[in-house]
Amino acid sequence: MTKFFRSATVIFSLFLSASPIHAQGLAKFLKAQKSIQFVEEIPGHSFFQHNYIIRVRQPLNYKDTLDGFFLQRVFVAEKHKSSPTVFITEGYAADYAKRPGYQNELSELLQANQICVEHRYFGESSPDSVVWKHLTVENAANDHHRIVQLLKPYFEGKWLNTGISKGGQTALAHRCFFPNDVDLTVAYVAPLNFGVEDGRHEPFLEKVGSDSCRSAILRFQREVLKRRDEIKPLLQNYCKTKACHSKLPYDQLLDFVVLEYPFAFWQWGHAPGEIPNSKATNEALFQHLSSVSKPDYFTIEGAKPYVPFFYQAAHELGYYGYDTSTLKSLLSVQTTKNYLNQFMTPENTKVAYRPETSQMVDEFLRTEARNIILIYGENDPWTASAATINSHPSNIKIVAPAGSHFTRVKTLPPEVNESIIRQIQVEMKK
Repeated sequence: MTKFFRSATVIFSLFLSASPIHAQGLAKFLKAQKSIQFVEEIPGHSFFQHNYIIRVRQPLNYKDTLDGFFLQRVFVAEKHKSSPTVFITEGYAADYAKRPGYQNELSELLQANQICVEHRYFGESSPDSVVWKHLTVENAANDHHRIVQLLKPYFEGKWLNTGISKGGQTALAHRCFFPNDVDLTVAYVAPLNFGVEDGRHEPFLEKVGSDSCRSAILRFQREVLKRRDEIKPLLQNYCKTKACHSKLPYDQLLDFVVLEYPFAFWQWGHAPGEIPNSKATNEALFQHLSSVSKPDYFTIEGAKPYVPFFYQAAHELGYYGYDTSTLKSLLSVQTTKNYLNQFMTPENTKVAYRPETSQMVDEFLRTEARNIILIYGENDPWTASAATINSHPSNIKIVAPAGSHFTRVKTLPPEVNESIIRQIQVEMKK
């Protein structure tokens, strides 16, 4: 299995404290670790005994620690040190984990401790000086490995890593680089793309759902574009009200919001009955469009939290393209090819896509992966680029009928839900 560890060897002994932990409480243990530079107890879900925010000093570049360090925000919630631990590999910022009512569904299911790791370069886990080349899947996997190694001496039970969407991608990559860090992986709606514009999402959108719903979506898109002169002022006012600015002229901004609409519609599980008909007012058309396909996503201010993701998508994670053929005569843009690099990646960066990372994760999942549960929604466009898992009995892949990007264990059909819960509980009790 050493082929999956290339370039991933790191000198953890420089960072981890060797202090004894017997008879220590969690707060005392955390404060004794040299690589933890901040510990604060916070209000949390009553399910847990204690809830903490910690900040872990992490290398920016695991191949050369002379490139500096950053502080990674981690939320640690203790049920009991001998209980299982749910390790959440968030793909973005993790502000939600600070909410007093936050509890992962698997933490409740397993009566488990809960650790949520904010992804490097997102939220409060961004370095003071951003060097984009250090935002790699491998470095992120090393971040997660270090935190597992740091906290495993205290949390003695079995460990499970999990994540949603990009967080699910992150969990699978963590498992690929460090397959023995955890005992089980549950990845929700996690794509595995093989190109900046992967190519599988556009054909998926031509077949998903019913013929009547897809026809209604196309009619709606065409109606909005036919009324461009009436809709564009509404878009301008929307941006003015939200103090958002786009790198695109308003005609092209409207094009991209309309092109994004089918993907967003199916991803978030909207219903056919929500789509306005051709007799709707301009205001009704725009209100629906902007509620499903938010223009903010294509603005400088609205996209700011996602810029690190756009870099990762263009560099390693991949993304999706748009099929313009059915709307071509109504669009102002000549082509949408390479749109991610053109106006969504960080300014003054030239990002070249590297397929090797996705290929490595794919090979691992197809051959050596064990104890991995993949959960997808049938109607979610990200299911078009779902990961493929080998047929070992410990691996499961579920596609929930009519499911969206909101698909979770608790939303699965009852008989499937019971089977998955049983599998998770059995594995975590072995």
